[in-house]
Amino acid sequence: MRFANREAAGRALADHLMRYRGEQTVVLGLPRGGVVVASQVAQRLVAPLDVIVVRKLGVPWQPEVAMGAIGEGGVRVLDRMGDVSAAQLLRVESSERKVLARRVALYRQGMPNLELRQRTAIIVDDGIATGSTARAACLVVRARGAARVVMAAPVGPAGVQQSLSGVADVVVCPWTAGDFRAVGQYYDDFSQVPDDEVQRILAEARA
Repeated sequence: MRFANREAAGRALADHLMRYRGEQTVVLGLPRGGVVVASQVAQRLVAPLDVIVVRKLGVPWQPEVAMGAIGEGGVRVLDRMGDVSAAQLLRVESSERKVLARRVALYRQGMPNLELRQRTAIIVDDGIATGSTARAACLVVRARGAARVVMAAPVGPAGVQQSLSGVADVVVCPWTAGDFRAVGQYYDDFSQVPDDEVQRILAEARA
């Protein structure tokens, strides 16, 4: 399965989430690309859209490889430490916490989080690779009191539903592959989403 872009992926994903359409659902996009996908889902479900900010913790000597992730509210998820020392982890986390704080301020623009208590929270990303970011997001949402946590993405590796079953009540990932290598391989256009695009989408949703 390939998608023309994130908007097309969002529309396709929404078809698999229609059972959650209703007043008690909130859609939460993971920046940056996940917000674009989430905006399409929110429109189809006629649900409010918010952002949930998490940051990957990269291995110090190979930053593109995730050893875990952090999220708002002090949440931290560790996947595989390997030879990473506690001091190295602290340095990486400290740096990412600063980025996290800046992005929260950038995307929220002083607006409060949407209330999640006793609601179904659908977390949306443009794809799931290692799952560390998705796990962090699920833990953040659960800590905020969501009655049900749904993790949703168009594409991911085989077995992703099982790997996230401990933190999400439901995992919706319609297209999976055993030879999954990268999220971008399933998109014709997987160009980086700029911050101002994320801000625009969220501002329109709030309006």
